[in-house]
Amino acid sequence: PLLLCRAEEAAVIVSGLRSTDVFVGESATFTCELSPPGVGSVQWWLDGTPLHNNLVTEISQQDGRIHTLTLNDVACHDSGTVTFRAGSLISTAKLLVKGIAPRA
Repeated sequence: PLLLCRAEEAAVIVSGLRSTDVFVGESATFTCELSPPGVGSVQWWLDGTPLHNNLVTEISQQDGRIHTLTLNDVACHDSGTVTFRAGSLISTAKLLVKGIAPRA
């Protein structure tokens, strides 16, 4: 009977998104780890806009457990709130894109 209960165990966020500061033109990566793996539908948003896999936005998962979003070549207007949702689980973090890095 205990095994049956375990099969219905609700997924939890093991480690959530972390806020990130990057410079214009750099990449920003956000990672969320779930347990157990295999949560159905997952979705990423930036300031309420759904994100999809393309040249600038890379969405991947590893073992159905580690979900990763990479935003490439970010611009100032990309600053905002990144949201990850898997079923009823939600994790958010801030993305701050700073101006051109000072030359050394």
